[in-house]
Amino acid sequence: MDSTAQLKKNLITIIKNSDDINFLKALQTIFDGPEEALFKLNPEQVKSIQKGRAQIKAGKTHNNDEVVKEIKEWLEKK
Repeated sequence: MDSTAQLKKNLITIIKNSDDINFLKALQTIFDGPEEALFKLNPEQVKSIQKGRAQIKAGKTHNNDEVVKEIKEWLEKK
């Protein structure tokens, strides 16, 4: 079973087994709204996302280990 199908199955099970009205109402709110409404971005945020995507396409990325190492080195200098 692919990950999408498994995720759907897991969510259905969680919802069926839940008696928490607040949790279920929160889910209902999510399902009732358009997906775009979940992500209201201002123009500056949109521009930052576009810049980040361009950097990824250009290969200007760092893996997590590199970033952690760089931060540790920076902190040691402080």
